[in-house]
Amino acid sequence: MAPLVACSSPEAPVLTGQPNILIILVDDMGYSDIGCFGGEVQTPNIDRLAENGLKFSQMYNTAKCYPTRASLLTGVYFQRTDRDFSNTATLGEVLRPAGYRTLWSGKHHARFNPMDRGFDRFYGLLGGAQNHFNPGSKAAPGQPAPAGKGDGNRWVINGNEVRDFIPTDPKFYDTDAFTDEALKWLDEYNEEEKPFLLYMSYTAPHWPLQAWPEDVAKYEGVYDEGYEIIRNARYQRQIELGLIDPETSPLPPMELAKKSLKWGDLSPDERRNQIMLMQLYAAMIDRVDQNIGRLINRLEKQGKLNNTMILFLSDNGACAEYPKVQVVDPEAPIGSVASYPSYGTNWATVSNTPLRKWKTSSHEGGIRTPMVVHWPAAIKPQDGWNRDPVHLIDIMPTVLSVAGADYPRQSGGSRIPAPDGLSLLPAFQGQPLQRGEPLYFEFNKGAAILDGKWKLVRLGLEWELYDMKVDMTETNNLAQEHPGIVESMAASWHRWWTECTGMRYDYAKRKDYN
Repeated sequence: MAPLVACSSPEAPVLTGQPNILIILVDDMGYSDIGCFGGEVQTPNIDRLAENGLKFSQMYNTAKCYPTRASLLTGVYFQRTDRDFSNTATLGEVLRPAGYRTLWSGKHHARFNPMDRGFDRFYGLLGGAQNHFNPGSKAAPGQPAPAGKGDGNRWVINGNEVRDFIPTDPKFYDTDAFTDEALKWLDEYNEEEKPFLLYMSYTAPHWPLQAWPEDVAKYEGVYDEGYEIIRNARYQRQIELGLIDPETSPLPPMELAKKSLKWGDLSPDERRNQIMLMQLYAAMIDRVDQNIGRLINRLEKQGKLNNTMILFLSDNGACAEYPKVQVVDPEAPIGSVASYPSYGTNWATVSNTPLRKWKTSSHEGGIRTPMVVHWPAAIKPQDGWNRDPVHLIDIMPTVLSVAGADYPRQSGGSRIPAPDGLSLLPAFQGQPLQRGEPLYFEFNKGAAILDGKWKLVRLGLEWELYDMKVDMTETNNLAQEHPGIVESMAASWHRWWTECTGMRYDYAKRKDYN
């Protein structure tokens, strides 16, 4: 396969050859958190990529961290594989034979070392969550004991697995550390002729909410007015940005935790605690943006930004979970190494404005997140939004197209399925995508199928039906009015499940297979 001959417009330079590829994945970030999607969090670097690239309003994921990573890296629905990425080829395994330097810094959330599956370098954690200041089980020099589960971690450093990594640098913070390592690689390989794939898989803003005090201070007073006012302000900005049409995306009622109170019913102490939680969350996203700025600046300095395809996205919607940990100091300052908070359901609802539900759900709040693509050599900046439904399974076909890489038919002696998605290149060139199949979703007790304007979704046993052309926020359930459509789409979903897994679907046995 020949690589893409850029470009898509007379204004951009014509380049032949393989582009560099930078994929930036953040963890548990909601639909409206970044500036260009309506948030008040300061994200000038992400916004710059959006202003000079493409903004996808309907990017879909798997609703959970590790299935998302599997689908992104392999191009197939997670239901075809497992936590070991069995019977698949990874982006590293596809691009390295095509002449790429393959680099990965950050979170993996699987059991194997990525350097055994096509990556030249990997630095980061193999698990799914960690203390951001100290991922180890014991105190680092000059620090109190880290909050967490107390069972250590698995990291890969300099190619070798390290059990219970405890940093010695007092300035260690994983978002910064992941970027530091990536910048070293960019400098190390700067002079070689190979293009690179750099996969930056940040753990922020996944709980525990921990951030540098100077970043937290930037949001002093920003969240004092509470959930409902911040959510309404985001919604209005989304309308002003053209992201949301209030006629087709009405703002649903505020979804509160079962035992939670509205902002006006909270005590002064409860409000102060909630304000600090959201300041911490915003500060974590802010720090990610700062580090993205470091990457952009390095690529500019090296003269490589123009022909680097950058994708920014989130692994699932905002997280409403309350983590259970064994080791925590209740007297520790919130957001410090000895604390382990999350921000819960109410702020997660704000993060997902205007979408319903959260991470692990197949409703839009669980599976729909921002995506920005920036590639000056091949994409003309486009006003407005790309509104085609796209999915993680489309990233592998897109990479194949732009890199001129071939997808193998076998891996480890086993025949592997072709990618489930399609290339996004037509969207880069201002053309509509021609997807011939519905998009499918399943995690835990949630499931969905998106086929044209219709979305069938459930969180439990009962299917709900929505007309997404006029009801993008899933507020008007039409299942009783269209039983035939429900039956047909449900049958299609079950056929997909069986084709992927080789089994009949048994709802009673589904659970969070973490």
